[in-house]
Amino acid sequence: MPTKTELFLQLAQPDKNGCSRWINTSEFVGEYAELKFGNGASWARKESTLAKKYIIEFDKSITPGNGIDRIRLNGLNGGDYSQHIRADIKREISSRRCVVLGTSKPEVDHKNGMKNEGRVMRNEDQQLSDFQPLSKAANDAKRQFCKECRRTGIRYDAKKLGYPMSYYAGGARHNNEEDACIGCYWYDPLEFKKHLIKK
Repeated sequence: MPTKTELFLQLAQPDKNGCSRWINTSEFVGEYAELKFGNGASWARKESTLAKKYIIEFDKSITPGNGIDRIRLNGLNGGDYSQHIRADIKREISSRRCVVLGTSKPEVDHKNGMKNEGRVMRNEDQQLSDFQPLSKAANDAKRQFCKECRRTGIRYDAKKLGYPMSYYAGGARHNNEEDACIGCYWYDPLEFKKHLIKK
């Protein structure tokens, strides 16, 4: 009988770099029912066999409460893959002002609210343009809108904020691809405003 680690690897099918797709916890049924989480992440905790080999990322932003909604492998532990923002980028973005409110001491926001870009999750491949400064209030709002977007498949409409256009690229529905966020106000408020001027 396979262990829970073996079961999860069978479901996740990580690539040679140790990266997998997002696995929704709703997939823990049938032969994978043993993977259901109780209190905490049990077989995926930081001291687990799985965590000794892979970098594990959790997402709790889809359903209300603090439960884990989905999980993915994001590289080999001890390798070049990391879910963290590179220190030099963090320093630079933190020194700027919030692009929405203009306040200082912002949080460092990953523009892509889907967090589905493999390149951006690797420290050595991260670029300054992948991130932006957002105040805690703005970042909390964006997080909520991104959660709603992932749940419904419909992107945030900037007309709700009084702007004359909804998106600067693409339409209301997204395809969950890496470029799905581009064109949304929250992906890059400064870029959105540049397109307003052009319009």
